[in-house]
Amino acid sequence: MVPRYQIVLTQEERAQLERMTRDGKTPAKKFLYARALLLCDKGTGEGWKVEDAAAALGVTSRTIEHLKKRFAEGGIEGAFERSVPASPRMVKFDGNFEAHLIALACTEPPEGRARWTVRLLADKMVEMQYVDTVSPMTVHNTLKKTNFSLTARSIGRYRQTATHLL
Repeated sequence: MVPRYQIVLTQEERAQLERMTRDGKTPAKKFLYARALLLCDKGTGEGWKVEDAAAALGVTSRTIEHLKKRFAEGGIEGAFERSVPASPRMVKFDGNFEAHLIALACTEPPEGRARWTVRLLADKMVEMQYVDTVSPMTVHNTLKKTNFSLTARSIGRYRQTATHLL
């Protein structure tokens, strides 16, 4: 494998990594990453090959390559932190959507229907222009998340009271 990133540590970086490997208080993963960076350092001569460092540390060569990439892009702090990219999708259904959906589900069902269905609710939300599109499954999951039941005897329109026999 051709090395893509060359690790050349400054004296301060090298001292920091050596401190991390010697103080006995460094978490195992950070210790492993610090050792890998020290082994791959080309600043003091010829650093170890990725495959040799991986074999010595008991990790894969891919792990070492990823570590070197993170170090090259973000320094020591970036090398130890594995960032998870944020989701590129925008939140489409927020609390406003949930509030309108629940308010709609609490109203009387359409003419000729005994109760609301998730498909009817989805179509009505689009018809009322609260959203551009919504699937019945999204409506179902939203109602389920809020513990709202379309099949319960009372869905919030009025409170059921029990009648006692005399």
